[in-house]
Amino acid sequence: MSEALEKIIKEKISADHLLYVSMKYTKTCDVMINLIQRWKIMMDYSFDGLLEKAKKNKTIKKIPTAPKLKVDLIKEIFADEPDVMDAVDEYLMFKLIKILKNTKEGEFRKGVCLRVTFKGKEVAVNLDKLKEYSEILERFINYTKLFLSTPKKK
Repeated sequence: MSEALEKIIKEKISADHLLYVSMKYTKTCDVMINLIQRWKIMMDYSFDGLLEKAKKNKTIKKIPTAPKLKVDLIKEIFADEPDVMDAVDEYLMFKLIKILKNTKEGEFRKGVCLRVTFKGKEVAVNLDKLKEYSEILERFINYTKLFLSTPKKK
């Protein structure tokens, strides 16, 4: 297994624990923020892995160091892959989660909600939204695993 894949799986295990255990018992917005940050780290590792493989396959010549350029390159290379594109859309908010203007509602209750303002719109991050993100990321990680484990094209 590649190093990138190991890092991705390790982050996914941590994120899943936050989602299915910590959120279940604490129901706080801080746990939501930590979970989203974990997902962001997991996606960073995934993007790095995807770009490394694309470079090995000679799809690209070099991998940019700037995060924005990496995301732009991912969008370009994987434009026809809905599982990747959906994840990239969420990633843009995830990477800013710590600095976005937010309000916390209903902490310690089933209706816990973190309201963030992203690109001028209010996004209500509640337990259902976290499950939705989780499904998007599950498809993305499955695609990434498949892409990284496929032998190099000749």
